[in-house]
Formats: sequence, C-alpha cells, structure tokens
Amino acid sequence: MKPIILLGSGAREHAMAAKLTRDGASVQVVPGNAGIPNSHPGLDPLDFAALAAYARHQGVRLIVVGPEAPLAAGVADYFAGTDIQVFGPTKAGALLESSKVWSKDFMRRHGVATAQAWAFRSDEVAAARAQAAALGGQVVVKYDGLAAGKGVYVCGSPAEAAAALDDLQAHYTGAFSFLLEERLTGPEISIIGLTDGHEMKLLATSQDHKQLLANDEGPNTGGMGAYCPVPFADADVLADIQRDIVEPTLRGLQAEPFEFRGFLYFGIMLTPTGPKLLEYNVRLGDPEAEVLLPAMDSSLLALVEATLDGTLARQVVRQRPGAFVGVVLASGGYPVSGFPTGFPITGLEKLPAGVEAFHGATRRNTEGQLVTNGGRVLVLSAQGPTLAAATALAYEAAALVAFQDKYVRPDIAQRPAPVLTQRAVN
Repeated sequence: MKPIILLGSGAREHAMAAKLTRDGASVQVVPGNAGIPNSHPGLDPLDFAALAAYARHQGVRLIVVGPEAPLAAGVADYFAGTDIQVFGPTKAGALLESSKVWSKDFMRRHGVATAQAWAFRSDEVAAARAQAAALGGQVVVKYDGLAAGKGVYVCGSPAEAAAALDDLQAHYTGAFSFLLEERLTGPEISIIGLTDGHEMKLLATSQDHKQLLANDEGPNTGGMGAYCPVPFADADVLADIQRDIVEPTLRGLQAEPFEFRGFLYFGIMLTPTGPKLLEYNVRLGDPEAEVLLPAMDSSLLALVEATLDGTLARQVVRQRPGAFVGVVLASGGYPVSGFPTGFPITGLEKLPAGVEAFHGATRRNTEGQLVTNGGRVLVLSAQGPTLAAATALAYEAAALVAFQDKYVRPDIAQRPAPVLTQRAVN
C-alpha cells in the first residue's frame, strides 16, 4: 500500500481518507479527528519542519492537502525540490483562493466570465458605501482573505450593504482589503477538477447549501449539505462553462509564473446571460467532497499521482450510478461563535446500508465517549437510485443520530428545479 500523509481535520478529510484507502493507500491524517482512522492530533499541519521529519520517519513521499490554510502558508513551496511531493498548488497558486482581489484580477486578465467588481481598502469604506448605493444595494461584499466560507455578505438593499460593511469593519481589525461585486441572479453549482495547469479532469457537478436555514435564509455557513450530480446542469450548460470559465482559466494558469497541481474548485452561478464564476477554491469543497468522493468510481489515488507525474491527460473520471446526498449535523448556535460543545453522540451504529458517516468536529472525552467538538459535527452521505431516494435515506439516517442541540437544515437537495431560459451567446 502506498503511504500518504493527508493534511486536515474535518469531514472533507474523512471522505478523502476513506476514498484513498479504498484506492490502495495507507493514509495517515494530520491532525485528523476522533472519527478518522490513523489520526495524529499531536502534529500541526502548519509546522512544516515537524511534518517533514514525520514523513521521512514513516517513509512517506506524498502529502495530499485537504484545507486551504496549509496551501496559503506555502506547504508546497516548503517541499519543492525535496523527494516528498505535495498535491496542491504553491503559495502563489493558492492566491486564487486566499485573495479575492487577486483572484478577481486573474479572472479579468484571462477573460473568465465573472461579475463586475470593485476593490477597496479598509480606509475606503466610505467610497464603497457610495458605490453600493449607486448599485441600489444589489451587491456582494467579500473579505479579501481566507474566512472559512463566512466572509461573504449577499445584500439586497443599501441598508443591507451598509450593515455588511459595518460588520466587516467590526470583524477584521487593522488594514485589510475587500471586494464589492455586482449581485448576480440564478442557481449556483460547484464544479471541481484536478489539474496540472495544462489538463483538467472534472468531477461530477454538485450543489452546496450555504445558508443555515431552509429556503436559503439565515446566515452563511461553511455549508449545511450538498448533492451530486446536478440534474439541470445538462450538456449545454457544461459546454458553456467549459468555454467561458474552464478553458480561459487553464489558459490563464499557463500564462502565470507558477505551476498549479491540485484540485481547482469553480463556484458558478447560472445567470440569464450564461454561467459566471463567483470564486475559485484551490481544494475540494466541503461538504461537496462528502458526496463527490463516494460518487467516484475511478481511483482518486491514480488521479492524484497522474496530476503530479504529468499523465493526467490519460486518466478518465468515472462516476458510480445514482445520486448522492450529504446532510450536515450541526451544533445548535452554529455559525455564531460561543455555542456549547462536548455533548455525547449516539446512534452512528444504527445507520442504514448506503449511508456513510464522515466526522467533522468530533473528539473523545476523558471517559472515551464520542462528543461534539465544533459547529459542523458530522456529514451523513447517502446513495440512492434517484435524488429523491438518496435525500430520503440521508434524512432517515440523520434522525437516528442524536446529540444535544443537534440542528439539521431540513431541505437539502430539495430546491425547486430552476428554469434556465437563456444560454450564453456563442
């Protein structure tokens, strides 16, 4: 079995570890959590020297990165020129996610279809308020740096835009930058691929549910659930995305002074005038990974190795039949900070066939009990012959798992099917 170190500690990393293990890898997870086998909570994924020493001691020559923080901190740069490969972009490539301003400039430079946007510094909030008012408050405010999926404010009026800017100033002290984007309309989908900067192999289409409450209401979260594939993302939609977003991105990567080898996530809105890119991420989405990886019939390990050795063009991504739905079991009070944790978790042994449990924020207490340890505690991922069947099975499983103050968004994978009335013009 090929030894691998996987960096990360959430349900995404649990899904990655499970898939890589099925593909024939021996996976050590740093730091992992109470539910992920072979976790190493004593190791810091941002302590690259300690990571290198551990890798050499274990005979590991491949590190796969789950979350964005080690990539933004330069883990790939640290190991460049050594005999240890890192699956993930360099610090320069990670700017596609770690800086919203830099990422938007990349889109503009390389002709990627996206929303209009204006960049501001923290001492230019008054100018941002005026720009938002000129747009009738129909704007999206985005903090420039990493914000764990929570630094985005979708506004529908001047008052909401002003409140978003006030909140931004309250949350981020010191000098910072941010974007003001025109607010687009339409359904959102996620498309994630593996790329070596020249070839792109796309996984199934998926759709995340960011808001805390039903009907896409309430505050943004890291994601309350996801499903794949997306029924309305048909061949015409995918052709538009390929032409207007994926291909310009690949041309842009080839023109930039860095190499990019890893996952690339496209957050896309299907507007009345065609698909527009909302954001890049430089890793698998979470909770999208928890449905995309169970849906993969191909070997993730083979795709990772091919990305690194230059043979990605020869790989084929195959999907398992049916639909996959992941539902997040969250702590009451999430995503606001300060909610209580440490509550015992029961019922995981009762899960029906066709359901996998991926641990996000869990730990063992002093008595050895599995308890909650954060906001998004578990993701239950279900497979079914249809989207409705997979959804029903996921919620059946969610009802069997219990902990104090458990919260589950009730309408994952149940949005009304959108009507896409207009295609992008060739």
